[in-house]
Amino acid sequence: MHVVVNAAVSADGKLSTRRHEQVRISGPDDFDRVDRLRAESDAVLVGVGTVLADDPHLTLDDPDRRANRERRGEEPTPARVVVDSTGRTPTDARILDDAATTYVLAAEAIADERRAALESAGAEVLVAGEERVALAAALDALEDEGIEALMVEGGGEIIFSLFEAGLVDELSVYVGSLLIGGRDAPTLADGEGFVESFPSLSLRDVSRIDDGVLLRYDVGTE
Repeated sequence: MHVVVNAAVSADGKLSTRRHEQVRISGPDDFDRVDRLRAESDAVLVGVGTVLADDPHLTLDDPDRRANRERRGEEPTPARVVVDSTGRTPTDARILDDAATTYVLAAEAIADERRAALESAGAEVLVAGEERVALAAALDALEDEGIEALMVEGGGEIIFSLFEAGLVDELSVYVGSLLIGGRDAPTLADGEGFVESFPSLSLRDVSRIDDGVLLRYDVGTE
């Protein structure tokens, strides 16, 4: 599986405010780039924290891109994936509508009633790991479902966990022209942080989009 992490951050590296409120960091050209990246992916993944904070839909905006996917024999919009160890995703979350297939990656710790509720709401629940989702095994399970190209859109906790597990192949970061600040505001990679062994990033290219800069890295190359 090829895993691409894509995120937009402020000039000081924040994903949103300390209240975890969404902030418009990029502009229309970058939104179109993200839509194009989604269209090229088999699935789009977020952590349950993003679902609880933002209630994202994670569908394609451009009707031509949806039509192109259908012509290739694919669903009009990529599958959606939530990493949610204990099944906290609300059953009325937009990500559970019928616009696309939705997978919930859960751990064995998920209660039977939560699993049943999510499945009744339309999710396909894949279990990997005991107390927390075992990401490598979970991605293997997604691969068994035919997902080869995975786009990760956040948040900071799941991005850190994927880097920690050595599962990321590319990183695209849009850096917007604003400051958010706040020691408790989420960053690109939260979690416990790296202190000794750091992921290796190789800068592939830099481009200006809207009033910001897009940085694209290959991961794990010198």
